[in-house]
Amino acid sequence: MTDGRLALLKRAERGIITPPPLLPRSHVMQVTLRAETGRERGSRSSRRLRRQGMVPAVVYGRNLQPVAIAVNARELYTVLHSDAGINALINLEIDEGASRLTMARELQRHPVRGEITHLDFVTISLTEKTRVEVAIELTGESEGVLEGGIVETIRSSVEVEALPTEIPQSIVVDITAMAVGDTLRISDLPVIEGAEYLDDPDDPVVTIVVPAAIVAEEAEEGEELEEGEEGEEGEEVEEGEDPGGE
Repeated sequence: MTDGRLALLKRAERGIITPPPLLPRSHVMQVTLRAETGRERGSRSSRRLRRQGMVPAVVYGRNLQPVAIAVNARELYTVLHSDAGINALINLEIDEGASRLTMARELQRHPVRGEITHLDFVTISLTEKTRVEVAIELTGESEGVLEGGIVETIRSSVEVEALPTEIPQSIVVDITAMAVGDTLRISDLPVIEGAEYLDDPDDPVVTIVVPAAIVAEEAEEGEELEEGEEGEEGEEVEEGEDPGGE
């Protein structure tokens, strides 16, 4: 085995990580989306709406009974794929009346095309904390990758509780200092002022692993070495005197 590969395996045994956390990106933004009420419930009505470029939905929340609505598919796509992201604060304008501050939830998608076929809008308050999944974004080229290791992403998001205006668009983590064998856990993620991570602090997020081919090669070389040593011992007995002879 080469010195480089041997060093790679030795680094993997340490399992220590000390990358400095970075500040998360800016908080989610508020966007506006128009909605129409008065749609009929049922699969037939929903299919007709989709053919017309609309997405059936429902809006509900505290002190608000569920209301069946429909939103423009292109406008919805623009909102959810903007910088605000999936956790955007959406001012839902219902029939040009009073708007309600909401967040998109329970998105249902077409199994083949991936288009949103239905979703819920849940009303929120800017003064009450809410729970959301926030994407984890890795940045930087890991030291371990430069040594021949591989980045193994275990989870791509984390559950966060915060006021709606304090929810980050994503959690940005620099993995440049991670070597082979290092593991970044929930507890290593950057601190977000006014927010709290709800997942187990010991849960792993990403690790730098030794390629399986190198591990297999090390195992094969170890077996060959053991077989060679056994063969040498047998030859020594044959060349020497018989321990049981006279």
